[in-house]
Amino acid sequence: MPDTSSVSVVLLHALSPLHAGTGQGIGVIDLPIAREKATGLPFLPGSSFKGTLRDWCETQKDKPACEKVFGPPTERADEHAGAAQFADLRLLLLPVRSFRGTFAWVTSPYLLRRFAREAREAGLPALPTVIPEPADAAPTAQADAAEALVTATSTLGLQQGNATYVYLEDLDLAFKDDAQATLWASWLGQQLFPNGGDHAAWQTMLQERFCLVHDNIMSFLLETALEITARVRLEDTSKTVAQGGLWYEEALPAETVLTGLVLASPISASGATTQDVEAILHDASRSTHQFGGKATVGRGLCRFTVARKGKA
Repeated sequence: MPDTSSVSVVLLHALSPLHAGTGQGIGVIDLPIAREKATGLPFLPGSSFKGTLRDWCETQKDKPACEKVFGPPTERADEHAGAAQFADLRLLLLPVRSFRGTFAWVTSPYLLRRFAREAREAGLPALPTVIPEPADAAPTAQADAAEALVTATSTLGLQQGNATYVYLEDLDLAFKDDAQATLWASWLGQQLFPNGGDHAAWQTMLQERFCLVHDNIMSFLLETALEITARVRLEDTSKTVAQGGLWYEEALPAETVLTGLVLASPISASGATTQDVEAILHDASRSTHQFGGKATVGRGLCRFTVARKGKA
């Protein structure tokens, strides 16, 4: 039977702040992160993900195996294409400071709906079928009108009088235990933190901190809850700030989760198969990698998993 294309879903977990930049900014932030034009959602370019994995492959595997998956070097690029196509990795879970539980892993219906579309394309099993819709309110409105949907074991709630709230940054949201949110947290935890080692504890953490908010609330958090760092360059002799040596960098916080697709296609000219691509992905997922810029100051250390396929 001829080899056919396959689709894999990658879940990337930031272990340190992640700066996938766009170059010089025009606003208050000198070095902003990359965002989608229409939605404003942060993403890691597929070219960045591919480049890091290619560097890893060239140090860990033999040259022919790497060229099968990633293609030959520039001077021989006309020989054949690579067998792997890397889509951008887009936001799925954003860690946001919480009054209870330290932080919440926050998502929204739109983020889940887009992820579910890709997960179905890849044939992932037991995917929850219902995406709940929390009630909306503007960030400046009364808290009672806006909901935070959480799991049955959530640690994010704080009781005030007869009501319970979730406090995220400057927002007060009505706490609501939701069965579908519990299903999503459980499913994502199993895919993001596969069984083994201390992953069971991380699955529990995701269950306790999972939080689903309205898309409008998510948009507000994406403008206020990202990490902004002031960087300074000093003069060697005076130890004062150098001319133009103060700037501000934006980054996705540690614990951010991004997701994207990797398409594997057989290339007859090189003998590459979809199994070659999947093998490289699974081997690379056992290591920690650096993505994006600012590597020398510890930015962009990440691990990733390939969502498991199979029968439900």
